[in-house]
Amino acid sequence: MIPLPGLSPQTTLLTCAALAVGLLIFLVARWKVNAFIALVLASLFVGLCSGVRLLEIAKAFQEGVGGTLGFIAVVVGLGTMLGKLLAESGGAEVVAKTFIAAFGEKRLHWTLMFVSFIVGLPVFFGVGVVLLIPIVFTLARETKLPLLYLGIPVIAGLATSHGLVPPHPGPMVAIEKVGADVGKTILWSLVIGLPCAAVAGPIFAKLIAHRMQVPLGGIGEKLCQENSTRSQRPGFAITLFTITLPVLLMLGATIADVTLPKGDAFREWADFLGSPLVAMLLAVLLALWSFGSQCGFNRTQLLKFTDDCVGPCATIFLVVGAGGGFGKVLDVSGVDDAISDLAKTMQLSPLLLGWLVAAGIRIAVGSATVAITLASAIMAPIAASSPVNKELLVVAMGAGSVILSHLNDGGFWFVKEYFNLTVEQTLKTWTVLETIVSVLGLVLVLIASRLVG
Repeated sequence: MIPLPGLSPQTTLLTCAALAVGLLIFLVARWKVNAFIALVLASLFVGLCSGVRLLEIAKAFQEGVGGTLGFIAVVVGLGTMLGKLLAESGGAEVVAKTFIAAFGEKRLHWTLMFVSFIVGLPVFFGVGVVLLIPIVFTLARETKLPLLYLGIPVIAGLATSHGLVPPHPGPMVAIEKVGADVGKTILWSLVIGLPCAAVAGPIFAKLIAHRMQVPLGGIGEKLCQENSTRSQRPGFAITLFTITLPVLLMLGATIADVTLPKGDAFREWADFLGSPLVAMLLAVLLALWSFGSQCGFNRTQLLKFTDDCVGPCATIFLVVGAGGGFGKVLDVSGVDDAISDLAKTMQLSPLLLGWLVAAGIRIAVGSATVAITLASAIMAPIAASSPVNKELLVVAMGAGSVILSHLNDGGFWFVKEYFNLTVEQTLKTWTVLETIVSVLGLVLVLIASRLVG
């Protein structure tokens, strides 16, 4: 790589990465270039500017796509089938009406935030979205409330749980790296995470929802369209059990991992049943009975419902996979290393430094898990040699790892496609939401550090 005049190689690399992100936003938002094509072009631009070997650029992009879709394809594919069966059976309507009757329309956005935060504790963000999206769209239709008024609290709860609260992979890696206590970290992440989800969810939704009208459409609406007749609807209890089965199985795996030793047969079975693939598959199989045959659908109709899910999935596979590819190219280009080296020269509080390192890597690479993993490796020696509260340091890095989600993050495209948003609308909602969680999380960590000394 040839440094730009007057700039060091590291600064040149970071400048190229920033230009690539700007180019990506310009291509998609201004020139209306297909998002998949724009992501490929931005990836090639970064690779060429950073001096990565030409063959490695394409290879890195392909690896990023494959690594991202290895998980997302399973979650989206099976989750979309489950959501379609939930909608066709009338189960989503049953849950929606029960929520309305129990909590009232005025408190629905708060209810959804708490539900999604709890659902998000054991499951990945994408799993939570595909499980809850049919209920959000059905509630929007039933209550005539703006989609974002109900949708933002859901993704705020899920995103906060995923980024801040163990046992999600990122925080768990950070706990191990810096030597924090798991129980204390969970406690602090809940104390700090819930206010963050509340501000970024119901409060932010109330401010933005009426200013930005989003029509019911996209993948979420397609899941909720009923194209068939049914003899009866499922009951609330069996509906709730079916859609929360993956959550229960993953929660069981988490409990087994914490309480049982490695090699224990029960723990191995719990981990197997709680893996996203198996948990989602079992939920779909149960749904074929609870939302299918029990509601009067025959095998031909059920086959059509599952086949109808293929089309809506294709778009999200392309853009989310390409987002992962872009992030991988940024990774092999050395952008994360440049940020790490820059951070080491700063004389700051370990809590603020940990947040800044994670935030910088997140903005550059796109992955929250990668951001907190790399940040914890950098901060581990500092944590060992300073009196910093290690549990709060983990939460600070988790908060930094969710900041400013944009076009190099698969979650950005996930939200965009499911909620039928434009790129500009996604930046004004999802990106701002994530940044609120991140900045408020840092503020609360700093306040907590003062209180505990």
